[in-house]
Amino acid sequence: MKDLMIDDKKEAKDILIELRESTGMNRKKFCEYFEIPYMTLSDWEHGKKRVPKYFLRLLAYYMKMEQLNKEKEEV
Repeated sequence: MKDLMIDDKKEAKDILIELRESTGMNRKKFCEYFEIPYMTLSDWEHGKKRVPKYFLRLLAYYMKMEQLNKEKEEV
């Protein structure tokens, strides 16, 4: 998983797609893992609904913490 940064110059939907793709999960698995309704994620990624910025920050933070915990366990 690459370093997770929120770039305020990018569109929220593009940031969300990058975050999801960084996990290597498809939409279905990502939704199941993070308990996001599939249609909500789909609407966000296709720009039909706006992704809340706070959600992106929380998601990036959660993913970063998981990454750090995984690295810690491997040591």
